[in-house]
Amino acid sequence: MADFFASTAKGLESLCLDEITALGAENCKQTVAGVSFSCDWPTAYKICMWSRVASRILLRLVETQAENVDELYEAAYSVRWNKYFSVDQTFSVHCTGTNHYIDNSQFGALKVKDAIVDQFNKLEGVRPNVAKTDEDARIVVRLAGKHLAISIDLSGAALHRRGYRLEQGEAPVRENLAAALAIRSNWQEKYLIDPMCGSGTILIEAAMQAADIAPGLNRQFGFERLRNFASSAWQDIRNDAKARAQYGLANCKQRLIGYDIDRRMVTLAKSNIERAGLSDIISVHVHDAANLPAAPSEPGLILSNPPYGERLGELTKLIGLFLSFGASVRENYPGWRLSLFTAAPELLDYLRLRSDKQYKFLNGALNCVLKIYQIGEGGQGTQRKYAEDFVNRLLKNKKKLLKWIKRDNITCYRLYDADLPEYNVAVDCYDDYVIVQEYRAPKSIEPAKARRRLMDLLTGLLQSDLVANDKLVIKQRAQQKGRQQYERNSDEKERFVVQEYGAQFYVNLTDYLDTGLFLDHRNMRHYIQQHSQSKKVLNLFAYTGSASVHAALGGASKVTTVDMSNTYLNWAKDNFRLNQLPISKHEFIRADCMAWLKTQISQRWDLIFLDPPTFSNSKKMDEVFDIQKDHVDLLGSVSRLLNPGGQLIFSNNKRQFKMDIEALAKLGLKVKNISSQSLSPDFERNKQIHNCWMIHKE
Repeated sequence: MADFFASTAKGLESLCLDEITALGAENCKQTVAGVSFSCDWPTAYKICMWSRVASRILLRLVETQAENVDELYEAAYSVRWNKYFSVDQTFSVHCTGTNHYIDNSQFGALKVKDAIVDQFNKLEGVRPNVAKTDEDARIVVRLAGKHLAISIDLSGAALHRRGYRLEQGEAPVRENLAAALAIRSNWQEKYLIDPMCGSGTILIEAAMQAADIAPGLNRQFGFERLRNFASSAWQDIRNDAKARAQYGLANCKQRLIGYDIDRRMVTLAKSNIERAGLSDIISVHVHDAANLPAAPSEPGLILSNPPYGERLGELTKLIGLFLSFGASVRENYPGWRLSLFTAAPELLDYLRLRSDKQYKFLNGALNCVLKIYQIGEGGQGTQRKYAEDFVNRLLKNKKKLLKWIKRDNITCYRLYDADLPEYNVAVDCYDDYVIVQEYRAPKSIEPAKARRRLMDLLTGLLQSDLVANDKLVIKQRAQQKGRQQYERNSDEKERFVVQEYGAQFYVNLTDYLDTGLFLDHRNMRHYIQQHSQSKKVLNLFAYTGSASVHAALGGASKVTTVDMSNTYLNWAKDNFRLNQLPISKHEFIRADCMAWLKTQISQRWDLIFLDPPTFSNSKKMDEVFDIQKDHVDLLGSVSRLLNPGGQLIFSNNKRQFKMDIEALAKLGLKVKNISSQSLSPDFERNKQIHNCWMIHKE
């Protein structure tokens, strides 16, 4: 008899205990993330072959207290290492944990390695080599305070590596976790369906259990390289496992079906299933889980690990998926059981089913839950209306704006801006797309509560028919510094065209926080178009040049567009081309506007639009800029560029901004607050969105 330890993921300990006990182990004791036990060597081999949920099987060589580095060394030296591997073989040492005398796990591994090498040198006059990969003996050291455990890993590669999965999807579950999901779901029925099967891991693990196929049948183990390896005992275990697999597969009456919307994943799953030798009992097909095919004739189990949306922008698609999936299983699979594993249990609420059981697991560092449901009769039942007051406000706002939208041919506008305190978002419409921008919740609101409220809001939107599932975009809007609002968020590069007052613009709803068009400046852009005939127009901090386009469409003799981003200057040129405006007639300048102003000595303009950032410490700018502190100097510099009788339109979005009218008067500037006139009907509910000023020279 020898002492062993089976490591496993947190949440799987009790399953591991049951499994190892059934395989013949004695003195079994469940601990955190594992089970300690005793058995003979053939039983240890059998556990390696048949354990579906263990991660590694370790032979305990030393379990003691170590107060310092010397005691660590002595404990490692006390093991007769040449009993397990020879000087001609390689070894590695893996140390986890630290304590007051070992503050670096690599140092702990080094001390154990030194003890092993020194012992071989003393006994045989030569030392074995250390290997980083493909070692003959893998030594595992665990430090936890004074407690020290030194073991040899019998597994070699981790036990979840069954050998059939050469490729995997983007968010796979490990094979031993997939096996645990099938065990916890207690699949006894004829059919099992995974409607979001990915690379097929859950299907394969469930099928191996149904056909009595040992998870370690088609792989090698670390103990096969050890010096004390009992090959004849191992061969008996392998032969028995092969015979059971052949019989089990030939007589298996259960059938498994997988679906996935991604054709590439279905191809991948088929390859994995074929490598596992399970093509006779598993079939996979391309299909959308939101609309499952008709159920087989006999009730069964639906078991899946659906996507859970780590990123905010994925939530809308998932809410729609869960709503549709829940409706589909209620309608088409009455009498079936449903077992879903997720790191986002709030998504399961949208199934509109009540779970009978649930189990908690860790998937890597993620806290996850497996919920099991009995699907009852009666179809969809009563549908809960989510965020009803929020949806009603959207419908009311849209009805109010409809006449204006149609009259002026506006295809992008703000529909809602935190009108109701409990729904702290802005909602913008771009043709048939809807963008929901979530303002960061106050610290007083729990993150889970804020997320649930957002999901209810999004669900209400989808149920209202205001937007299609694939046309809803979510963004999180926090306070921006410098030009953070211009930085890239993703790289989808999908643009489409919107229009206002006869102008057309490219917008990008996903790659940046802002879309390329500031909707709140629409009135001022229209004003510029109406007052640009035969004038020279300057657009500073121009972004994508929307004000420049309006000026050119209004008949400006020349438009100068200045921004320090090449990306946005090129975007501005694209907007000009879109509106069939000649690029060569106008001027596009890449520069830090503050530095560029200092270089302008002789040029003058009739109309200037100035919309600077509230604050910027961008590396591209020579100095830190603060609109409240620096606006007098900025306006003084810009007003020098006005022709007699010229107009300067100045806007910024700093709340509580205070214009220093007296200081500007000393510079000979006459200032008029036109903020209320600058707001179009969709922004009349939010008077704080920006402030706007008309400035003339005295």
